[in-house]
Amino acid sequence: MGRILNNSMAGRSWLNWASFVRRHPRKAKGATSWLQRTRFGLTLPLLTAGLLVTTRPAAAMVPFVFVPKAEALEGAGRGIAQAAAKLLRFGQPEDAARLADLTVRLLPNEPIGWVLLAEAELRSNRPEQALKALEKAKRLDPTNPGIWFAEGAVALRNNRPADALALLRRGLQLDGQNAGAYFDLGNAYLMLAQPNEALTSFNKAASLRQNFWEAVNNQGLVLFELDRRPEAMDRWRKVLSSKADAAETSLALGSSLFLTNPQQRAEALRLANNALNEDPNYVKERYQKDQLWGPKLRAAARHLLSQPELKTAVERASANANGSSSVLE
Repeated sequence: MGRILNNSMAGRSWLNWASFVRRHPRKAKGATSWLQRTRFGLTLPLLTAGLLVTTRPAAAMVPFVFVPKAEALEGAGRGIAQAAAKLLRFGQPEDAARLADLTVRLLPNEPIGWVLLAEAELRSNRPEQALKALEKAKRLDPTNPGIWFAEGAVALRNNRPADALALLRRGLQLDGQNAGAYFDLGNAYLMLAQPNEALTSFNKAASLRQNFWEAVNNQGLVLFELDRRPEAMDRWRKVLSSKADAAETSLALGSSLFLTNPQQRAEALRLANNALNEDPNYVKERYQKDQLWGPKLRAAARHLLSQPELKTAVERASANANGSSSVLE
């Protein structure tokens, strides 16, 4: 599973909107219009029998513009932030970033907007912009654990696992029950070649969130590299029992079966074919490495994908995968 948990990110936010509203219950008082129209009267001169008679000079005409109260602006900002959060859940980070940017303009001193902006920027592959937004959010609310978790995720994205560890640990001191943070912590440990600590973190993540299949999958990644292959395969079968289309898990289990049990060759080939159909990127060893697969599992997958029965599936996946056409890259 990748360093940034995309679908877990789609299922969780660093700062829970409903929780934020409960802590800040002020509601917006709606403004009926941003601009109130007014009528202007004109007094015309009266011309009679060559004698010019004028009325009292008219005052200068200045249009009246309605300026909404601070409460109305605050309510509008919160409504826009809620819309941005929904767009993130629906997988539309670019649109969410635009709304979040408007939120921080209306509510520059509220951390919720900055956190939403950071998450949207990160999912839009702009980690540096995300980091700037998080720095602003942290100055406004340094004890908010979601901000520390988000900054840890950015550090992972930028290949700074040691920094990520420090940030995630600080966040977990403030909220020790955050499953996503423990998952990211496990990924950071994997990147630092600390498999036992990674396994402990993935176990904790899976215990805190029901059906957290990504954490269970990553337990298998660690167990396989520790030569605890039966346990790894048990984890992967558990994932596939509820998430049959998990490409990573299918290829991992197929590779392990092919390596350890020749009698299950047919099942291994079927799993590999399914995996490449679901996500052709897994044909690339470089992509597997990016998803934190260890050298033993990558070698097992390489052996499986070299089988002649998978030649057509491998060629099709190589053509459809992102980047280079070489399987070994």
